[in-house]
Amino acid sequence: MTKQTVLGRVTQLAKANVNALLDQAEDPQKMIDQLIRDYVNNIADAEQAAARVIGHLRLLEQDHQEDVEAAAEWGAKALAASGKADELRAAGQGAEADTFDNLAKVALQRQLQSEREAKTAEPAIASQTDVVDRLRTGLDQMKEKLAQLQSKRDELVARSRTAQAQNRMMDAVKSVDVLDPTSELHRFEDKVRREEARAQGRQELAASSLDAQFERLDGLGDAAEVEARLAALKAAP
Repeated sequence: MTKQTVLGRVTQLAKANVNALLDQAEDPQKMIDQLIRDYVNNIADAEQAAARVIGHLRLLEQDHQEDVEAAAEWGAKALAASGKADELRAAGQGAEADTFDNLAKVALQRQLQSEREAKTAEPAIASQTDVVDRLRTGLDQMKEKLAQLQSKRDELVARSRTAQAQNRMMDAVKSVDVLDPTSELHRFEDKVRREEARAQGRQELAASSLDAQFERLDGLGDAAEVEARLAALKAAP
């Protein structure tokens, strides 16, 4: 993953509206867990990218510092060679003075080259410094949001489960609405009433059968009485 891609991802996650994402999620717990994984993975990637950028920046800064120091050193050498040339020329040694003036010119050319290299490196150093600053800022924001997610995870999951339980309870209450003829309670009541009616019917049938048996017994008793009285009549003198 390139530093530009990492920086873009860090910026996106650092600015992400976590609450809005959770509001849109069908399963907040899965969304939170996924966000935590995303933040952990991207923080690790961003830290590696930042380390590489910082390392490159430090090399640029070291090279720039060496160029600055080299420019100062060549400037000092040019000054020394020019001064020596002036002394020799004043002493009437023109040929040797020209040699030192030529050395001064070489030193000045080297100084100019070092200054140009130092100046050329400055925009790259500024750019790398900006990238490092943005990565650090984004990392700090992501770590803060990650800490918030981790600290609120249990709370948000508990709230989600509570809401689900409340919805299930409301569904259950709706299913036993006593005023709804299609509700479970109404159907159960109808079943009980049918069972009660069937039991009452069996009781009535049993009662009518018992009455019939007693009536038969009563009829048999009358016949026996008649036979007994007839026998008594026949036995009379």
